[in-house]
Amino acid sequence: MTATTTLPAVAPAVRPRGRRHRLSSRETVGGWLLSAPYILLFLAAAAIPIVFAVWKSLQKPSTILRPQGGFGGLDAYKSAVTDYRFWDTFKNIGIVMAVWLPIMLIGVIGLALLIHASPGRFGSVMRFVYYIPGALSGIANFMLWVYLINPSISPISWLWTTLGETTIKDATNPFNVPFILAAMLFFQGVGTWVVIVNGGLNGLPEEVFEAGSLDGANAWQVAWHVKLPMIRPWIGYAALMNIAYGFQLFMEPYLLQQVSAGAMQTEYTPTQLTFAFAFTNRNLPAAAAMSVILLVVTLAIGVLTVFRSGLFGEKEAR
Repeated sequence: MTATTTLPAVAPAVRPRGRRHRLSSRETVGGWLLSAPYILLFLAAAAIPIVFAVWKSLQKPSTILRPQGGFGGLDAYKSAVTDYRFWDTFKNIGIVMAVWLPIMLIGVIGLALLIHASPGRFGSVMRFVYYIPGALSGIANFMLWVYLINPSISPISWLWTTLGETTIKDATNPFNVPFILAAMLFFQGVGTWVVIVNGGLNGLPEEVFEAGSLDGANAWQVAWHVKLPMIRPWIGYAALMNIAYGFQLFMEPYLLQQVSAGAMQTEYTPTQLTFAFAFTNRNLPAAAAMSVILLVVTLAIGVLTVFRSGLFGEKEAR
Protein backbone atom coordinates (compact mmCIF):
# COMPACT_ATOMS: atom_id res chain seq x y z
CA MET A 1 0.00 0.00 0.00
CA THR A 2 1.45 3.33 -1.09
CA ALA A 3 0.97 6.44 1.01
CA THR A 4 0.13 9.56 -0.95
CA THR A 5 1.13 12.93 0.40
CA THR A 6 -0.77 15.94 -0.76
CA LEU A 7 1.20 19.19 -0.74
CA PRO A 8 -0.72 22.27 0.31
CA ALA A 9 -1.37 24.78 -2.46
CA VAL A 10 0.92 27.75 -2.28
CA ALA A 11 -0.80 31.06 -2.73
CA PRO A 12 0.94 33.49 -5.10
CA ALA A 13 2.96 36.13 -3.38
CA VAL A 14 1.17 39.43 -3.22
CA ARG A 15 3.20 42.60 -2.98
CA PRO A 16 1.90 45.15 -0.54
CA ARG A 17 0.06 47.78 -2.52
CA GLY A 18 0.86 50.53 -0.07
CA ARG A 19 4.64 50.21 -0.54
CA ARG A 20 4.32 50.08 -4.34
CA HIS A 21 2.07 53.13 -4.31
CA ARG A 22 4.48 55.08 -2.14
CA LEU A 23 7.42 54.26 -4.47
CA SER A 24 5.38 55.25 -7.51
CA SER A 25 4.38 58.55 -5.94
CA ARG A 26 7.96 59.26 -4.89
CA GLU A 27 9.23 58.58 -8.42
CA THR A 28 6.51 60.78 -9.87
CA VAL A 29 7.41 63.67 -7.57
CA GLY A 30 11.08 63.20 -8.37
CA GLY A 31 10.36 63.23 -12.07
CA TRP A 32 8.40 66.47 -11.80
CA LEU A 33 11.15 68.07 -9.72
CA LEU A 34 13.78 67.12 -12.30
CA SER A 35 11.57 68.40 -15.13
CA ALA A 36 10.58 71.65 -13.39
CA PRO A 37 13.59 73.74 -14.52
CA TYR A 38 13.08 72.68 -18.14
CA ILE A 39 9.32 73.31 -17.95
CA LEU A 40 9.91 76.82 -16.59
CA LEU A 41 12.47 77.58 -19.29
CA PHE A 42 10.18 76.13 -21.96
CA LEU A 43 7.28 78.29 -20.79
CA ALA A 44 9.40 81.45 -20.56
CA ALA A 45 11.43 81.00 -23.75
CA ALA A 46 9.09 79.04 -26.03
CA ALA A 47 5.45 78.47 -25.08
CA ILE A 48 4.55 81.99 -23.92
CA PRO A 49 6.38 83.75 -26.81
CA ILE A 50 4.70 81.41 -29.32
CA VAL A 51 1.24 82.13 -27.89
CA PHE A 52 1.99 85.87 -27.90
CA ALA A 53 3.27 85.72 -31.51
CA VAL A 54 0.11 83.91 -32.67
CA TRP A 55 -2.07 86.45 -30.85
CA LYS A 56 -0.09 89.42 -32.21
CA SER A 57 -0.20 88.05 -35.77
CA LEU A 58 -4.00 88.25 -35.66
CA GLN A 59 -3.99 91.97 -34.82
CA LYS A 60 -3.90 95.05 -37.05
CA PRO A 61 -0.77 97.22 -37.07
CA SER A 62 -1.09 100.27 -34.86
CA THR A 63 -1.16 103.69 -36.53
CA ILE A 64 -1.52 107.27 -35.36
CA LEU A 65 -5.24 107.16 -36.07
CA ARG A 66 -5.63 103.64 -34.68
CA PRO A 67 -3.06 103.21 -31.88
CA GLN A 68 -4.82 100.19 -30.37
CA GLY A 69 -4.74 98.15 -33.55
CA GLY A 70 -7.59 95.69 -33.20
CA PHE A 71 -8.42 92.30 -34.60
CA GLY A 72 -7.18 91.90 -38.14
CA GLY A 73 -7.69 88.21 -38.85
CA LEU A 74 -5.18 86.86 -41.38
CA ASP A 75 -4.26 90.27 -42.80
CA ALA A 76 -0.77 90.12 -41.26
CA TYR A 77 -0.08 86.74 -42.90
CA LYS A 78 -1.28 88.13 -46.22
CA SER A 79 1.02 91.14 -45.84
CA ALA A 80 3.99 88.90 -45.06
CA VAL A 81 3.44 86.36 -47.85
CA THR A 82 2.69 88.96 -50.54
CA ASP A 83 5.73 91.07 -49.70
CA TYR A 84 8.13 91.16 -52.65
CA ARG A 85 11.00 89.98 -50.42
CA PHE A 86 9.22 86.97 -48.84
CA TRP A 87 10.00 84.21 -51.35
CA ASP A 88 13.49 85.54 -52.05
CA THR A 89 14.46 85.15 -48.39
CA PHE A 90 13.35 81.50 -48.33
CA LYS A 91 15.09 80.87 -51.64
CA ASN A 92 18.31 82.38 -50.24
CA ILE A 93 18.27 80.35 -47.04
CA GLY A 94 17.37 77.25 -49.06
CA ILE A 95 20.45 77.69 -51.25
CA VAL A 96 22.69 78.26 -48.21
CA MET A 97 21.38 75.14 -46.47
CA ALA A 98 21.62 73.06 -49.66
CA VAL A 99 25.33 73.91 -49.78
CA TRP A 100 26.04 73.85 -46.05
CA LEU A 101 24.07 70.91 -44.59
CA PRO A 102 25.47 68.07 -46.76
CA ILE A 103 29.05 69.31 -46.25
CA MET A 104 28.37 69.73 -42.54
CA LEU A 105 26.94 66.25 -42.01
CA ILE A 106 29.53 64.50 -44.20
CA GLY A 107 32.33 66.37 -42.43
CA VAL A 108 30.98 65.67 -38.95
CA ILE A 109 30.41 61.96 -39.62
CA GLY A 110 33.75 61.49 -41.36
CA LEU A 111 35.81 63.28 -38.72
CA ALA A 112 33.95 61.56 -35.85
CA LEU A 113 34.59 58.14 -37.41
CA LEU A 114 38.28 58.98 -37.91
CA ILE A 115 38.67 60.08 -34.30
CA HIS A 116 36.88 56.96 -33.03
CA ALA A 117 39.17 54.80 -35.16
CA SER A 118 42.20 56.55 -33.60
CA PRO A 119 41.94 55.91 -29.83
CA GLY A 120 44.47 57.26 -27.41
CA ARG A 121 46.26 60.58 -27.26
CA PHE A 122 46.15 61.27 -31.00
CA GLY A 123 42.35 61.01 -31.12
CA SER A 124 41.98 63.23 -28.05
CA VAL A 125 44.29 65.88 -29.50
CA MET A 126 42.47 65.91 -32.85
CA ARG A 127 39.09 66.17 -31.12
CA PHE A 128 40.36 69.26 -29.32
CA VAL A 129 41.84 70.73 -32.52
CA TYR A 130 38.55 70.31 -34.38
CA TYR A 131 36.68 72.01 -31.53
CA ILE A 132 38.86 75.17 -31.51
CA PRO A 133 36.97 77.03 -34.31
CA GLY A 134 33.68 76.35 -32.54
CA ALA A 135 35.06 77.84 -29.32
CA LEU A 136 35.29 81.25 -31.01
CA SER A 137 32.37 83.54 -30.31
CA GLY A 138 30.17 84.59 -33.21
CA ILE A 139 31.65 88.08 -33.57
CA ALA A 140 35.24 86.80 -33.40
CA ASN A 141 34.47 84.18 -36.02
CA PHE A 142 32.85 86.78 -38.24
CA MET A 143 35.83 89.16 -37.97
CA LEU A 144 38.11 86.32 -39.02
CA TRP A 145 36.00 85.74 -42.11
CA VAL A 146 35.90 89.45 -42.97
CA TYR A 147 39.69 89.23 -43.03
CA LEU A 148 39.58 86.14 -45.25
CA ILE A 149 37.09 87.50 -47.80
CA ASN A 150 38.89 90.82 -48.27
CA PRO A 151 41.08 90.21 -51.35
CA SER A 152 43.51 93.02 -50.47
CA ILE A 153 44.61 91.48 -47.14
CA SER A 154 43.38 87.87 -47.29
CA PRO A 155 45.91 85.00 -47.06
CA ILE A 156 43.86 83.33 -49.81
CA SER A 157 44.01 86.37 -52.07
CA TRP A 158 45.24 84.08 -54.86
CA LEU A 159 41.81 82.44 -54.85
CA TRP A 160 40.00 85.76 -55.14
CA THR A 161 42.40 86.87 -57.88
CA THR A 162 41.69 83.67 -59.78
CA LEU A 163 37.97 84.36 -59.51
CA GLY A 164 38.50 87.92 -60.69
CA GLU A 165 37.51 89.51 -57.35
CA THR A 166 39.62 92.51 -56.30
CA THR A 167 37.50 94.11 -53.55
CA ILE A 168 35.31 92.86 -50.72
CA LYS A 169 32.30 94.16 -52.65
CA ASP A 170 33.26 91.91 -55.56
CA ALA A 171 33.79 88.94 -53.23
CA THR A 172 30.33 89.28 -51.69
CA ASN A 173 28.43 89.09 -54.96
CA PRO A 174 25.14 87.10 -55.00
CA PHE A 175 26.83 83.97 -56.38
CA ASN A 176 29.55 83.83 -53.71
CA VAL A 177 27.43 84.70 -50.65
CA PRO A 178 25.86 81.22 -50.14
CA PHE A 179 29.29 79.60 -50.25
CA ILE A 180 30.78 82.20 -47.88
CA LEU A 181 27.94 81.70 -45.38
CA ALA A 182 28.18 77.90 -45.73
CA ALA A 183 31.93 78.03 -45.01
CA MET A 184 31.38 80.31 -41.99
CA LEU A 185 28.70 78.03 -40.55
CA PHE A 186 30.70 74.87 -41.24
CA PHE A 187 33.90 75.93 -39.49
CA GLN A 188 31.97 77.49 -36.63
CA GLY A 189 29.91 74.40 -35.85
CA VAL A 190 31.72 71.32 -37.15
CA GLY A 191 33.95 70.90 -34.07
CA THR A 192 31.04 70.93 -31.62
CA TRP A 193 29.12 68.30 -33.58
CA VAL A 194 32.21 66.13 -34.03
CA VAL A 195 32.50 65.98 -30.23
CA ILE A 196 28.79 65.13 -29.86
CA VAL A 197 28.74 62.40 -32.54
CA ASN A 198 32.04 61.02 -31.24
CA GLY A 199 30.39 60.74 -27.82
CA GLY A 200 27.66 58.65 -29.43
CA LEU A 201 30.30 56.39 -31.00
CA ASN A 202 32.06 55.99 -27.65
CA GLY A 203 28.80 54.76 -26.15
CA LEU A 204 28.51 51.85 -28.58
CA PRO A 205 29.47 48.37 -27.29
CA GLU A 206 32.95 47.26 -28.33
CA GLU A 207 31.74 43.66 -28.68
CA VAL A 208 29.86 44.58 -31.85
CA PHE A 209 33.02 45.93 -33.49
CA GLU A 210 35.02 42.91 -32.39
CA ALA A 211 32.38 40.58 -33.83
CA GLY A 212 32.56 42.41 -37.14
CA SER A 213 36.34 42.14 -37.21
CA LEU A 214 36.18 38.42 -36.42
CA ASP A 215 33.79 37.98 -39.36
CA GLY A 216 36.48 39.39 -41.65
CA ALA A 217 35.31 43.01 -41.95
CA ASN A 218 38.01 45.63 -42.34
CA ALA A 219 37.97 49.05 -40.65
CA TRP A 220 36.09 50.69 -43.54
CA GLN A 221 33.41 47.98 -43.57
CA VAL A 222 32.98 48.16 -39.80
CA ALA A 223 32.57 51.95 -40.02
CA TRP A 224 30.10 51.81 -42.92
CA HIS A 225 28.03 48.74 -42.04
CA VAL A 226 28.22 48.73 -38.23
CA LYS A 227 29.05 52.11 -36.75
CA LEU A 228 27.13 54.33 -39.17
CA PRO A 229 23.73 52.59 -38.79
CA MET A 230 24.11 52.55 -34.99
CA ILE A 231 24.68 56.31 -34.75
CA ARG A 232 21.78 57.13 -37.04
CA PRO A 233 19.84 58.87 -34.22
CA TRP A 234 22.88 61.05 -33.46
CA ILE A 235 23.11 62.02 -37.12
CA GLY A 236 19.39 62.82 -37.09
CA TYR A 237 19.86 64.98 -34.01
CA ALA A 238 22.72 66.88 -35.67
CA ALA A 239 20.63 67.41 -38.82
CA LEU A 240 17.62 68.56 -36.79
CA MET A 241 19.52 71.14 -34.75
CA ASN A 242 21.42 72.48 -37.76
CA ILE A 243 18.22 72.87 -39.77
CA ALA A 244 16.68 74.82 -36.90
CA TYR A 245 19.80 76.99 -36.65
CA GLY A 246 19.83 77.58 -40.41
CA PHE A 247 16.30 78.97 -40.45
CA GLN A 248 17.23 81.31 -37.57
CA LEU A 249 20.28 82.66 -39.41
CA PHE A 250 20.54 86.39 -38.78
CA MET A 251 23.83 87.70 -37.41
CA GLU A 252 26.16 86.40 -40.14
CA PRO A 253 24.22 87.72 -43.17
CA TYR A 254 23.35 90.94 -41.31
CA LEU A 255 26.98 91.76 -40.53
CA LEU A 256 28.15 90.54 -43.93
CA GLN A 257 25.73 92.94 -45.56
CA GLN A 258 27.21 95.78 -43.50
CA VAL A 259 30.72 95.19 -44.87
CA SER A 260 29.67 94.36 -48.43
CA ALA A 261 29.20 98.02 -49.41
CA GLY A 262 25.69 97.36 -50.68
CA ALA A 263 26.56 94.31 -52.78
CA MET A 264 24.47 91.98 -50.64
CA GLN A 265 20.69 91.99 -50.31
CA THR A 266 19.52 93.79 -47.15
CA GLU A 267 16.83 91.25 -46.20
CA TYR A 268 18.69 88.08 -47.14
CA THR A 269 17.04 85.61 -44.72
CA PRO A 270 13.52 85.24 -43.29
CA THR A 271 14.70 86.44 -39.88
CA GLN A 272 16.10 89.61 -41.46
CA LEU A 273 12.75 90.20 -43.15
CA THR A 274 11.06 89.70 -39.77
CA PHE A 275 13.41 92.30 -38.29
CA ALA A 276 12.58 94.71 -41.14
CA PHE A 277 8.82 94.26 -40.61
CA ALA A 278 9.18 95.03 -36.91
CA PHE A 279 11.71 97.88 -36.85
CA THR A 280 11.69 99.40 -40.35
CA ASN A 281 8.07 99.03 -41.46
CA ARG A 282 6.72 99.28 -37.90
CA ASN A 283 4.40 96.39 -38.65
CA LEU A 284 4.59 94.14 -35.59
CA PRO A 285 1.71 91.85 -36.64
CA ALA A 286 3.49 91.06 -39.93
CA ALA A 287 6.70 90.37 -37.99
CA ALA A 288 4.77 88.05 -35.67
CA ALA A 289 3.20 86.34 -38.70
CA MET A 290 6.68 85.75 -40.15
CA SER A 291 7.73 84.20 -36.83
CA VAL A 292 4.76 81.84 -36.86
CA ILE A 293 5.41 80.88 -40.49
CA LEU A 294 9.05 80.12 -39.66
CA LEU A 295 7.93 78.06 -36.68
CA VAL A 296 5.53 75.98 -38.80
CA VAL A 297 8.12 75.41 -41.55
CA THR A 298 10.84 74.45 -39.05
CA LEU A 299 8.53 72.11 -37.13
CA ALA A 300 7.39 70.39 -40.34
CA ILE A 301 10.97 69.77 -41.48
CA GLY A 302 11.93 68.76 -37.93
CA VAL A 303 9.13 66.19 -37.66
CA LEU A 304 10.13 64.72 -41.02
CA THR A 305 13.77 64.53 -39.90
CA VAL A 306 12.85 62.87 -36.61
CA PHE A 307 10.77 60.14 -38.24
CA ARG A 308 13.26 59.52 -41.05
CA SER A 309 16.23 59.25 -38.70
CA GLY A 310 14.52 57.29 -35.90
CA LEU A 311 15.76 59.89 -33.42
CA PHE A 312 13.21 59.05 -30.72
CA GLY A 313 12.61 55.43 -31.73
CA GLU A 314 12.69 52.66 -29.16
CA LYS A 315 15.80 50.53 -28.92
CA GLU A 316 15.47 46.92 -29.90
CA ALA A 317 15.43 44.47 -27.04
CA ARG A 318 18.64 42.50 -26.69
